[in-house]
Amino acid sequence: MTIEQLFLLFIIYSFLGWIVEIIDIYILYGKIVNRGFLIGPYCPIYGVGALIITFVLTEYKYDLLVLFVMSMFFCAVLEYFTSYIMEKIFKTRWWDYSDRRFNLNGRISLFETLGFGILGVIVIYVLNPLFINLLTSIPEMVTTIIAFVILFFFLLDLAVSFKIITSIKTINFGTVKDSTEEITKIVRNTLANNSILKRRLVKAFPNLRISNIWFTKYLKKMKQKLESLNKKDSNSPQ
Repeated sequence: MTIEQLFLLFIIYSFLGWIVEIIDIYILYGKIVNRGFLIGPYCPIYGVGALIITFVLTEYKYDLLVLFVMSMFFCAVLEYFTSYIMEKIFKTRWWDYSDRRFNLNGRISLFETLGFGILGVIVIYVLNPLFINLLTSIPEMVTTIIAFVILFFFLLDLAVSFKIITSIKTINFGTVKDSTEEITKIVRNTLANNSILKRRLVKAFPNLRISNIWFTKYLKKMKQKLESLNKKDSNSPQ
């Protein structure tokens, strides 16, 4: 497959992942929500996961058990480190499975991991043959044009969404005590009362939590600044 075809395959699986997320949220909360970090209808983590399964696990297509277990493993690792990296970058926990049994640091849980195993099998046995045959049947020039158009809007979406997400860092917490729940409530209320795109972010991640570690560092810096100012005032001539 060409780079353009692989990108379109990534977009297709990202879109299907978005559908899966919408269904999941509807089952849990009884409402339809535009899921994902991006504004458009795609969840890139699913696209990345599908490509990993395609490149690494296709050779195991004749061993169903190995394919299932390896799909669970690779997707669980992907979800865990995606959660970890995004929390480090944005100081925010975007999803949290702490209330579910057999979870690991709230980043992954057995239930979701089993689902990934099933999806991996579906990707190899059902979806890949369908989509790869479809993409390879389209003229190369048409594929290139479609890929570049989608890439343009994808990158634009990525830039806008990144700007919206980083706005969380600029929220003024005032004198709120060192409490993850209190901080999270302020962030959610602030975003919900802001632009329509920020309100979408709140709805998309009902379990959004602000990192308590980050806020502790924020309070420590503020305390140091106050102590420094008080020290200057005490040393100034009366």
